[in-house]
Amino acid sequence: MKTECSTDRLDFLPAGRREMRALFDGGTITSDAGVLLLREVEAHSGILKGFGECFTDYRDPDLIEHTVEQLVAQRV
Repeated sequence: MKTECSTDRLDFLPAGRREMRALFDGGTITSDAGVLLLREVEAHSGILKGFGECFTDYRDPDLIEHTVEQLVAQRV
């Protein structure tokens, strides 16, 4: 059975005011596109939130600037 692919482009969630899409026409190519795919996976699965919940935060809540989830997302 022959596979038929009809997707000419893949739209990602916007990054601020910028529209993001992947085109498969052989045009301008970037090596940074993997980050967009990871962002989409995170947006749909919430995997970083779940991973952040695995940690016990012993910090003083009055002194916290960034949540554990934000710190995990920064490292990923």
